[in-house]
Amino acid sequence: MAWVILGRRTRIMTQHIGSKTMPDFFSLRFDSKGLKIAAACIIFVFLIPYTSSLFNGLSQLFAASFPSISYVWWVVIMAVLTGIYVIAGGYVGSALNNFIQGIIMLIGIAALVGAIVSSNGGLTEATARLSQYAVETAEGTPFQGAFTSFFGPNPLQLFGVVILTSLGTWGLPQMVGKFYAIKDESAIHKGTIISTLFAIVIAGGSYFLGGFGRLYTDSIKLTASGTPESFDTIMPAMLAAVNADLGTGGDWLIALVLVLVLAASMSTLSSLVLTSASTITLDLFSQIKKNLTEKGKMRSIRILIAVSIAIAAAIAILLVVNRDLAGRLYISDLMGISWGAMAGCFLAPFLYGLFWKKTTRAAVWASFISGLGITLTEFFLTAVFKVHIQNAFFSYFFNSAINAGMLAMLLGLVIVPVVSLLTKKTLPEQIDEKFAGYGKRVTVMVKEALPETDDAEA
Repeated sequence: MAWVILGRRTRIMTQHIGSKTMPDFFSLRFDSKGLKIAAACIIFVFLIPYTSSLFNGLSQLFAASFPSISYVWWVVIMAVLTGIYVIAGGYVGSALNNFIQGIIMLIGIAALVGAIVSSNGGLTEATARLSQYAVETAEGTPFQGAFTSFFGPNPLQLFGVVILTSLGTWGLPQMVGKFYAIKDESAIHKGTIISTLFAIVIAGGSYFLGGFGRLYTDSIKLTASGTPESFDTIMPAMLAAVNADLGTGGDWLIALVLVLVLAASMSTLSSLVLTSASTITLDLFSQIKKNLTEKGKMRSIRILIAVSIAIAAAIAILLVVNRDLAGRLYISDLMGISWGAMAGCFLAPFLYGLFWKKTTRAAVWASFISGLGITLTEFFLTAVFKVHIQNAFFSYFFNSAINAGMLAMLLGLVIVPVVSLLTKKTLPEQIDEKFAGYGKRVTVMVKEALPETDDAEA
């Protein structure tokens, strides 16, 4: 849907108004340098927790597979590899590597799904065992509880995850950036098909595997209430158990999974740090220093890449050193803070800005404020002040970074049109010029589009 709805219009408008980044789009579309600076700062700050979550997950998996090397050293190793990988390879090198890494990810996730199901006696047996963790509700059948439901025992929590990770990508600068580089109409068709198939395999496989985590509670440290001490240890525990079940074959599986996770993480890390560093350089430093040369821009990008990687790695190490903080900030929480802030701020104004002429500058500021406000409120209540809200409605949104991010995005979709209708509009001639790119006529071959009348009749 992102390719179909956003792809073409993003490519047309950004090329027409001359924007190169998402902050640049807000500046040119809404005639505001302030929006550009604010968006650049939001991107740089809130991409760091996401980068840190990747370092955390990647290093935990490698530390579990190679216990002789500590988690801290794995964070350092991954940070150095990421820096070399991105700085030496650049945008084109990262894009080519991402293609190869995508193939590795497809093979790896398929092998992992097969191994998990096989080690639990097949799909039917594994599902039957999973259902035993719920209260028995039926007799005479091995399937007896809430875990036999397609949406699991808590559909509302699942809904928050789906909205954040699916709709949220529509407002993330590193995701939307690929639409800027669309070459022609065929690229949209190819991108739509390839991205959809890739998402079905990767996201579908991940959701599928996550559901079976409860079958490995014997390998996971639990609290007195029966929940894991750290949810981030579930996947490493699953892999260790499967490795033991498969014997020699398990070693090959672990090797494949390590390559899979490394490929997936490096692919994402490269886009994150490149987006973060280039955004600050092009949208902030270029505003401060007008005569910044191309060589100076490249030097600035490289320095900022190193800085963002160092900060993210330091946070990943802190989360393990400080056990109290680690117990309140899991990988999913860090991702929720990052995606919730950026998508909460950018999704609605970007989407409405592409389609609706009446979207106003004030509405964009309102979206920025609400997105940041909701995300930071949840973070300080939960992670800093350890407040546990009792009210059912507010606890759903403000006891979870993922649900807070969902709220920020959905609320933005309401705030932007409401504020736009109540605030000063852009002058008609100015807004018509920005949307003029959509009205340009293009000529195509007859084999691609039939004429309205037959040539003979004409």
